[in-house]
Amino acid sequence: MKADIGFIGLAVMGENLVLNMERNGYTVAVHNRTTSVLDAFLTGRGNGKKLIRAETPAELAASLERPRKIMMMIKAGPAVDSLVESLLPHLDKGDILIDGGNSNWEDTERRVQALAEKGILFVGTGVSGGEEGALNGPSIMPGGAEAAWPEIRDIFRTIAAKAPDGKPCCSWMGPGGAGHFVKMVHNGIEYGDMQLVSEIYWILQELLGFSPADMHTIFSRWNGGKLDSYLMEITTAILAFNDSDGKPLIGKILDAAGQKGTGKWTGIAALTEGTPLTLIVESVFARALSAQKEDRVAAYAVFGAPERSVTGDRVKIVDDLHDALYASKIVSYAQGFELMRSASETNNWNLDFAEIARIWRGGCIIRSVFLDSIAQAFSENSDLANLVVSTRFSAELKAADAAWRRVVSLAVANALPVPALAAALSWFDGYRSDRLPANMIQAQRDYFGAHTYERTDSPRGEFFHTDWTGHGGSTTSRTYTV
Repeated sequence: MKADIGFIGLAVMGENLVLNMERNGYTVAVHNRTTSVLDAFLTGRGNGKKLIRAETPAELAASLERPRKIMMMIKAGPAVDSLVESLLPHLDKGDILIDGGNSNWEDTERRVQALAEKGILFVGTGVSGGEEGALNGPSIMPGGAEAAWPEIRDIFRTIAAKAPDGKPCCSWMGPGGAGHFVKMVHNGIEYGDMQLVSEIYWILQELLGFSPADMHTIFSRWNGGKLDSYLMEITTAILAFNDSDGKPLIGKILDAAGQKGTGKWTGIAALTEGTPLTLIVESVFARALSAQKEDRVAAYAVFGAPERSVTGDRVKIVDDLHDALYASKIVSYAQGFELMRSASETNNWNLDFAEIARIWRGGCIIRSVFLDSIAQAFSENSDLANLVVSTRFSAELKAADAAWRRVVSLAVANALPVPALAAALSWFDGYRSDRLPANMIQAQRDYFGAHTYERTDSPRGEFFHTDWTGHGGSTTSRTYTV
């Protein structure tokens, strides 16, 4: 008996994806670098299932139907290159290698091109949903060598999550590193959403004095409306979870957040593209600041606790928090899609933004009810410059505007850091402005470096230089934008 697909890497995501495939009727050949892990899986959760044990890459390749399809779920970076090299001697032209880990999209671009020269079809696919999603249906974002898609499409769409309308949460993203880029941006939005929720939670606790039980009730109510999402769902569950002593576990968790790199990569991509991804980048920095726990404790000893007081109708403040969270969440997605648009144009990927929103509706970590509205907005206008100017979301932002400002003002007045909420509002105010103070920056650049500037009374693209000091020359720096 030959296997339909080979799988390498049996950590939590890997073994659950294998079980998902097997449950859906596929025979899977499994291999892991550490033999004890392979043994534990096949005698444990994989016992008695349609799985083929492969001790070596050679055994794995020999056990597969042609064209061979091998999915790797291992740590990103050099380990992927090393594994690919170990597999190549056992593969033939037309065989397919799939990297399902969180690889850097630029690495995927390189691998797609390098393996194409050897006749191997390489696919870089984002997989989102965590442990539960991998087992029961994740959102899957494949890209790379498009000739591989017809061979893997049925498997991927069968194991993927199904949206409320029954459609599989899996579509081909595009060539090169498109799949991993989309997954990277997904994770960046995830960083933003998580930081926004944590800031709202912190205001509720630190300024309004609500207990975890109180907040559980609030978040549960919000999750029944337009904030309905997986992250709101798990936040609600976390706030209700008690430790063995009967006290809320959330209060015993250290306030130092970890990260594995995709948020940082999203910020780097935004800098490269020149796209203002302010909310997501602030969310990455917020985690970095949280990790400086000992330094923060020392600084607290120097400056002491700030004075905090809140007056007014607390029910109204809670309503404001809901609206501020929703408005900021719109900005998080708007910035993410703007980055994908820029990268798609730069790399000729031709990303389908409506389809991306559709496949994020189920399985993935950022799934939420308003992804239907995002899909609709891009379906109505595929050239939409930014989500915030769409009919639906512009109306939502106008409605939330005053509450959003009250929340950020309240936090700032009480020395409570809200970097994501504030960055979202600041970006929104900048994006909606027909005039910004960048004219002063251009004047400064021309003064000290003869970098030139454009004028309001001349056409765009015509540049000028002023001899500001009276003893400068007419020579200017070459005008360009990185």
